[in-house]
This record gives sequence, C-alpha cells and structure tokens, in this order.
Amino acid sequence: MTCSRSILRAAGLLSLCVVATAASAADLQYFSPAGSKAPYSAAVRAGDTLYVSGQLGVGADGKLPEDFDTQASNTMANVGTALGRAGLSMDDVAQCTVMIVDMAHWAAFNKAYTAAFKPEKLPARSAMAVTALPMGALLEVDCKAYAGTR
Repeated sequence: MTCSRSILRAAGLLSLCVVATAASAADLQYFSPAGSKAPYSAAVRAGDTLYVSGQLGVGADGKLPEDFDTQASNTMANVGTALGRAGLSMDDVAQCTVMIVDMAHWAAFNKAYTAAFKPEKLPARSAMAVTALPMGALLEVDCKAYAGTR
C-alpha cells in the first residue's frame, strides 16, 4: 500500500506540474519588430522573465559594420531596443551571454558593455569565444531580464 500511495502522490504531483506548464505556455508573449522575417522572436516573455534573443551589431540600415567598436555599441543598442519592445530597459537585465569571435577585442567590448549599464546595475555575465556567428558578426549578446509580475 505504501508503494501505491507513493505512486499516486507522484502521479498527482506530475499532473500538477503538467497543468502548471500548460497554463504558463498560454501566458507567453512574443516581441519582434513589425515586418520581421527572422525565424525567431527578438524576445519572449515567460512569466516574470524576458528572454532576449542573441543580438548582433547591425545598424538601422540592417547592415553589419566592419569595425568591432561599432558592432559592439550597435549590439548593446539592439539589446536595449529588444527590451524596449517589451516595456523594459537595461536596468531590468539580470544576465547576459556574450559570444565573441576574437578575444583580442575583449577590452573594447567591455567598454561598450559597461557603457550600456549603470555601474551599480551590471548584470551577471557569461562569455565564450566562438569560431563564427551569423552574417560574419564579430560578437553576439543575448540576455535575460526581470519583467516583474503582470
């Protein structure tokens, strides 16, 4: 009997988890620029977290500048734009992941990165060197931000 009670308890908890997951999926919000043809959303809100897709350093013209410094500042501006679509700002960012093609640019990236945030609100961060990025970009940044409760 103890075994079957444990199984029933486990089954009941599993049912609760499935119901909670289903309810959460219905609450997802998707944010992308009007007319975007990208095969992904610029950001997705799930509960109190906003997931910002990896942003590249493309300019307003949709082109990728050749120089690293401009790509770095554009990348951080594009993160801010994606956050803004969801009604958030750089102050709400909790964590960033940085992918960079050449670690020799790390100091230059840190200048653009820290300029995008208030000194007392620097998010947690992970970074990795990669061999290539879309469009031949030199770096990409994705973030998670606290979106609060609705």
